[in-house]
Amino acid sequence: MFSAIARIFRTPDLRRKIGFTLGIIALYRLGSFVPTPFVDFENVQKCLAQNQGTQGLYELVNLFSGGALLQLSIFALGIMPYITASIITQLLRVVIPHFETLHKEGQAGQSKLTQYTRYLTIFLGVLQSTTLITVARSGALFGTNSSAECSSLITDDTWYAVLLMVITMTAGTGLIMWMGELITEKGIGNGMSLLIFTSIAATFPSSLWAIQQSHGFETFLLVLAIGIVIVIAVVFIEQSQRRIPVQYAKRMVGRRTYGGNSTYIPIKVNMAGVIPIIFASSLLYLPALIAQFNQPAAGQEPAAWVTWITTYLTKGDHPLYMALYFLLIVGFTYFYVAITFNPEEVADNMKKYGGFIPGIRAGRPTADYLDYVLTRVTLPGSLYLGLIALIPLIALATVGANQNFPFGGASILIIVGVGLETVKQIDSQLQQRHYEGLLR
Repeated sequence: MFSAIARIFRTPDLRRKIGFTLGIIALYRLGSFVPTPFVDFENVQKCLAQNQGTQGLYELVNLFSGGALLQLSIFALGIMPYITASIITQLLRVVIPHFETLHKEGQAGQSKLTQYTRYLTIFLGVLQSTTLITVARSGALFGTNSSAECSSLITDDTWYAVLLMVITMTAGTGLIMWMGELITEKGIGNGMSLLIFTSIAATFPSSLWAIQQSHGFETFLLVLAIGIVIVIAVVFIEQSQRRIPVQYAKRMVGRRTYGGNSTYIPIKVNMAGVIPIIFASSLLYLPALIAQFNQPAAGQEPAAWVTWITTYLTKGDHPLYMALYFLLIVGFTYFYVAITFNPEEVADNMKKYGGFIPGIRAGRPTADYLDYVLTRVTLPGSLYLGLIALIPLIALATVGANQNFPFGGASILIIVGVGLETVKQIDSQLQQRHYEGLLR
């Protein structure tokens, strides 16, 4: 293992790529602590200290921004607008035929879709930065029961100051998007994924230290032990796949014989990745967000529906919240897999190139068989995602460490998934140069 790591740094090209990637990551983390103009940095830090572990509605976005959201930094929005834009663009392929046509056009079509994603990212950046600044001006960023410091986070709320803050945060989003593409082009690994990985991994030390301070050294060791078990289980399931054998018939083209080889179609247990958890979290945040903006004036009783939402849909340790969260993840897993994997398209491509599944006729029977396998493989995958997502909520119900429990939900899936993919890329680079990779 150590000899393989030494080979990495002895390879000039690979060493340069890793150095470039680490440099971009360092700049990204630095920007997470640079405050936006007209933000009272001292008040923000006081509010963060007072409300540690109670991030409320903005937990997911704050996680993906590496804590920059609640600091109102220039990178406050993080990579979230790009993630949302990518998901929307992917879903629009089902609704807009032009998008599906571009997807099938190869590299030129993918470039066009990427350009649309960039435009949508900037639009979402403007929208989300405006919303964030509006919430910060109203004093509700850290909740309605926050101290006086949390109600005066903005030093100047004139229109030109607000406009400058929106432009700064949106420009920060565009800069992050550009940095991610630079890593993909000149560094190692997928740039956007690595930036998300960095944001989440940056919160791990502080989260573990907060558990040690609030619950003692025994609970800290217990959390570490549980975390190691969870990581091992996630690695095992993320690598699991159902391999459907495919045989290609021999065919003569001129005097040459093509085909005759065999391969397989890998269907992963978790084909949807972390997307269903993001969908479910966003959908469950909507009622709480609506209720937050419908709080009554001082001395008045809140409406019945606001009270019901506040009681049942804003507390992660409530059984109804957990049940809805789990069911939404299972449903969104099937929905997303159905969109991203088209059995009929795969069957048509196989038939076009003379491929067939042994024992299954080409064409429609192949599509039905692929759909049959996909539906049954997705079931354990959806249950696995639901259980992983419930781990922080169970931690909240048992030891009260929801926000400080890093081994669960979207965070652990992204950490493990990106880590595995990056190690594989480094391994392939080493194999090209030394005939022996990082993994054995």
